[in-house]
Amino acid sequence: QKEGVFPKTLRNMWVAVSFFNPVIALLALALVPIAAVKGEQNAFLAYLGNLSGGPWLGMLISIDAVLVLSGAVLTSFVGVTGLVRRITLDRILPRFFLKTNRRETSHRIIIGFFLLTVSVLLITKGDLKALAGVYTISFLSVMILFGIGNVLLKVKRGRLPRPTRAHWFSVLIASLAVLFGLIGNIKMNPAYFYIFLEYFLPAVLIVLIMLNRIWLLKAILFTTRSFLRTFGLPLASLRHKVRRKIEQINSQQLVFFTKGDSLAKLNQAMLYVIDNEHTNRIKIVTIVKDSNEVPSGLQEDLEFLDEAYPEVDIEFVVLEGVTFGPKLIQDLSKEWNVPPNLMFIGSPGNHFLYGLAELGGVRLII
Repeated sequence: QKEGVFPKTLRNMWVAVSFFNPVIALLALALVPIAAVKGEQNAFLAYLGNLSGGPWLGMLISIDAVLVLSGAVLTSFVGVTGLVRRITLDRILPRFFLKTNRRETSHRIIIGFFLLTVSVLLITKGDLKALAGVYTISFLSVMILFGIGNVLLKVKRGRLPRPTRAHWFSVLIASLAVLFGLIGNIKMNPAYFYIFLEYFLPAVLIVLIMLNRIWLLKAILFTTRSFLRTFGLPLASLRHKVRRKIEQINSQQLVFFTKGDSLAKLNQAMLYVIDNEHTNRIKIVTIVKDSNEVPSGLQEDLEFLDEAYPEVDIEFVVLEGVTFGPKLIQDLSKEWNVPPNLMFIGSPGNHFLYGLAELGGVRLII
């Protein structure tokens, strides 16, 4: 959405919900005995339509519900495709999901998500209440993550420019309210929570394996060496494949843009890369109008870091006569074969010309 539109969208949604929710509740109380609500809860609005306007209104409400839910399903496929693709580009999920067809569609992600949704339908045996319960737990969990993310932004990225800031009190109250709602839903229906865990835990396991795959591959390499020495088994081919896989993962170069940060900031960037990325190559880039503008001492600082972190090959690049922005990011990405999401920057100031979203996926790491 264009700048300034999203707050208006939220406002309009709040106005609509604040009107319709209590009105529908009052209508239900006026038309239906409390004892009858439980028996009709799976299609309650259509039931109200039948009572208040006749079968035609109940049918109209049902058609509207199908259209709304179809839009929700379409939105979920679009959102999941973008999310999984971005996570995969960040090397947190297997590159298997990046495969596209001739129409540039990530069909593996779409098919995989379809199979997951169908499996939920089969596990719950199509029971609407169970499906709604699993969805509620998932949705509330995501809402809590929004609150945690906002807190992390305040603590870790306080200088990051943003158009809207939520107060600490609002964030904490909202997060606590969602947490109480989540706990209440779990206590009411523990079985739904177990279904949620059947999907959540394998997803976490896959992510943990991807984040620690270098360590796991080295463990496999160590094990094969031990078996080779102890039992003389012919595992040389496996060792070679594992070593080649480690080299392939670590060979992906990363890029960090600096304006001449202090040694402490550069060291912080190096620590982030070592702790969170699988690589042994990083390109430190500074952009100047003229070579005389290269910050004094930057070359010496990088030489010191190169000695301090011998496992990482640091390459220093000076770009003259260019302007940092989305176009430069895309050009360098193609030239160096480094995806924009593997290019890093520090927190920009209030006078930065571009929003972070405009840079095509460049990541903020300090």
